[in-house]
Amino acid sequence: MMALGTLLRKPPLPPGSCRAFWGWLNAVFNKVDHERIRAVGPDRAASEWLLRCGALVRFQGSPKWQQDYNALPTGPLGRYKIEAINATDSCIMYRGFDYLDGLEHVADIKLEKCMYIQDECLQRLSDTSTLQKSLQQLRIISCGNVTDRGILALHKLKNLEYLYLSDLPGIREKETTFRVLQQALPNLQLELDLE
Repeated sequence: MMALGTLLRKPPLPPGSCRAFWGWLNAVFNKVDHERIRAVGPDRAASEWLLRCGALVRFQGSPKWQQDYNALPTGPLGRYKIEAINATDSCIMYRGFDYLDGLEHVADIKLEKCMYIQDECLQRLSDTSTLQKSLQQLRIISCGNVTDRGILALHKLKNLEYLYLSDLPGIREKETTFRVLQQALPNLQLELDLE
């Protein structure tokens, strides 16, 4: 009986194998499907991507945050426009940021505890021409891979009115970074909660 129990026991997983699996799965969730964007429009495709990755979206004219992928509203192409994104604890990463192209009504984005958000993501966000026009509020909280370089990349968001930064240990040159950003965006209200 002891031999059977020994045979049925699962061998221990190699260290890091679970983490590697989740990293792979998150990368799959972030893979951009350009055919899907063409078929359903940028707002619907981006909503599907964001919800698949654990983020929330709010559509124009609605106070309700969408969190259930299967409950996304249906209707004519282009009827629902994303107004706000809450990516708290989500797995969005640079590879999926092409979904942001074509979003013309996003005024508010919150990136909190996003382990895959890094400087290149903020650069991509700032390079997205539609977000340069529409984005008014941005909150970046507890995203450990963000450095001064990522914050400085936000200078292209010319309509950004409010930026909240908290718990970002990668920001080392605070005074210089914020001075340069304020010069580039003189109307920006900058709120900081950094050590």
